[in-house]
Amino acid sequence: MSTSAVHSLWTTAATAADPIAKIDAPKIEYGQLSPVLIVLGAAIIGILVEAFVPRRSRYYAQMFVSAVALIAAFAAIVALAAGGYGTTKAGIAAMGAVAVDGPALFLQGTILLTSLVGLFTFAERRLDPEQHGNRVDSFAAQAAAVPGSESEQKAVKAGFTTTEVFPLLLFAVAGMLVFPAANDLLTLFVALEVFSLPLYLLCALARRKRLMSQEAAVKYFLLGAFASAFTLFGIALLYGYAGSMSYGMIAKVVDGTVQNVTPALADTMGNDALLLVGSALIVMGLLFKVGAVPFHMWTPDVYQGAPTPVTGFMAAATKVAAFGALLRILYVVLPGLRWDWRPVMWGVAIVTMLAGAIVAITQTDIKRLLAYSSIAHAGFILAGVIATTPEGISSVLFYLAAYSFVTIGAFAVVTLVRDAGGEATHLSKWAGLGRRSPLVAAVFAVFLLAFAGIPLTSGFSGKFAVFKAAAEGGAAPLVVIGVISSAIAAFFYIRVIVLMFFSEPRPEGPTVAVPSPLTMTAIAVGVAVTVVLGVAPQYFLDLAGQAGVFVR
Repeated sequence: MSTSAVHSLWTTAATAADPIAKIDAPKIEYGQLSPVLIVLGAAIIGILVEAFVPRRSRYYAQMFVSAVALIAAFAAIVALAAGGYGTTKAGIAAMGAVAVDGPALFLQGTILLTSLVGLFTFAERRLDPEQHGNRVDSFAAQAAAVPGSESEQKAVKAGFTTTEVFPLLLFAVAGMLVFPAANDLLTLFVALEVFSLPLYLLCALARRKRLMSQEAAVKYFLLGAFASAFTLFGIALLYGYAGSMSYGMIAKVVDGTVQNVTPALADTMGNDALLLVGSALIVMGLLFKVGAVPFHMWTPDVYQGAPTPVTGFMAAATKVAAFGALLRILYVVLPGLRWDWRPVMWGVAIVTMLAGAIVAITQTDIKRLLAYSSIAHAGFILAGVIATTPEGISSVLFYLAAYSFVTIGAFAVVTLVRDAGGEATHLSKWAGLGRRSPLVAAVFAVFLLAFAGIPLTSGFSGKFAVFKAAAEGGAAPLVVIGVISSAIAAFFYIRVIVLMFFSEPRPEGPTVAVPSPLTMTAIAVGVAVTVVLGVAPQYFLDLAGQAGVFVR
């Protein structure tokens, strides 16, 4: 039989079975998805830059592409918010996969701004002394070279730099933008992987202390893989329970308000074990990303081992994305399970606040101290999550915005204090820093006071908002424990300030490097946000209040 005859038979069969021939094209709202698409497009351009641009020009090309993309994506968020997509026009885009609403836009805007500030610390090249006449950054000269090997020495001599960190940063940001906006479980999981994998790689790329950096990356990767597996298993169980991946549909099945119950769905709906175990596993995966106790064990090691610019970016942006996703799961998918998850989250929040604050007192490394501090802050933010009121949502949004800039600023200051071996992160080396470099010590003191929640800093406004929401939501005992934890935490923050200003500087102590305008900008933005949100927070609290309504 000739091929034309076969072809005509096939087309006749297709037209006879008309419904099969007509597959609806997916309807994608590109305008509403533009922030994510801009960042992903720039990440792909970054890979092409690595392939085609000469080595000496790559750094500037990557820096330019990344900065333009993040600014353009933020402009797109502002345009969407101005167009009412955060309030009246909020809806579900991309065939039910992504929600475009107030919390999503607010968190995406926060992630983009913190990533832009983080990008400046990534691009810093003036802190280390020049090597073989070339300026160097915080990242390994050649990531594939074995630490200490001949090939690594050759790469350093040739002045190689790992400019791949810029597209990796953009891929991570793209995943983080989708994560808090995901409206079905599959999108949630894909976004989780898209932002986690670049972070595992970035953690392994430190120029100094490379073995420690690689150890941190392996720990993060293995524990992160466990957390992802738990999340995926939870997704499978919830799908088995509700017969759908969509948040809205699962919420209806949980509430019992679902229409058209098929016999198969009626069978699984009666099985609460699927619902409870599935929800617990998904929430567990998100609590791992947030760094809540008892899923926090990776945090201090990874924060200490990763290159400091990566630590700052990760500490700020990952928390924002993960809390956004956690809020959406608890408030949109599982409000019908509130009486089951609230007591568990109470326990997690209490243990997280106390463990973070108490263990931080024993730390002698500044990066580990900030890691335990971030664990304590995860507990404070969870107090707002537990409120289960609109004020709870808006207070968490505000706290995340305030916290992320303080964190990036604090880690940017850590990159400046150096000795012969690179960054001097041991606390004993910070003694007398206030006499040697009053400005740097004063700026770091402002960040520490904000972490401690001292009035007239953004930390105080954030904690006040979260604790107020928790108290009004019936979680007053939690607020008491939060205040006690804050008092414990204030002890070690103020101890560092005392060490810097009231100790004698050591003769062999570290020096403070003079950064380029990039790191200066990152630190200045951190200080400005800390002061503005502390002195005049009302506008931003109102903004978070307007953005605090999830679309269902």
